[in-house]
Amino acid sequence: MTYVIAQPCVDLKDRACVEECPVDCIYEGKRMLYIHPDECVDCGACEPVCPVEAIFYEDDTPEEWKDYYTANVDFFDGIGSPGGAAKVGVIDKDHPLIEALPPQEHEE
Repeated sequence: MTYVIAQPCVDLKDRACVEECPVDCIYEGKRMLYIHPDECVDCGACEPVCPVEAIFYEDDTPEEWKDYYTANVDFFDGIGSPGGAAKVGVIDKDHPLIEALPPQEHEE
């Protein structure tokens, strides 16, 4: 089991979760942040600090966003397990599910 970042993060990327993560397993794509399922230790520190409530424990992900689990896992195909997001920086891609979304509006 792992945590999942879902649709509210798309085009926002607040990064409060990145600051809170003790194992540096939250990676940044072009439009969204992704949690590495093999590096996440399920501590839950990221979930309460997300200002748009985009982070869910895998089993608690709302039905409408269930596909985001696969998007978080598949994002790392071809990347592997770098062992920390800070040394990688922004990864110049997104999962096709996110790429297909229209630009997301967020309240300022």
